Amino acid sequence: MAKENCNISSDFIRGNIDTIILRVLSQGDTYGYEIIKTIFEDSKGRYELKEPSLYTSLKRLEAQCLVEAYWGDESQGGRRKYYRITQVGIESYRQSILAWQIARQLLDELISIDFNDDIQNRRR
Repeated sequence: MAKENCNISSDFIRGNIDTIILRVLSQGDTYGYEIIKTIFEDSKGRYELKEPSLYTSLKRLEAQCLVEAYWGDESQGGRRKYYRITQVGIESYRQSILAWQIARQLLDELISIDFNDDIQNRRR
């Protein structure tokens, strides 16, 4: 049996980074490093969001009023910039999830095949 390649291309995920970050922030306010760490852990180590991508996305989300930033108290060093999801962000996240569910269903219909059925149909 051939070994399956289960690596997911970063390009495939890139279009969903904003939604992934909104999902993390929907669980509570947090700061940049913790967002990266949460995404890495939630993906069981299969995806690592890079810092430049994170902050580009956060800047975009802030400009769209989907998240807001604030400075936390000093603790063990410098102050951290925290991010929280806004009400508009929560609604945007919900809409993104609905769009994802529709897209996933459509993609499943368009590209998925049952290899056993396909092989049987070829033999006929």
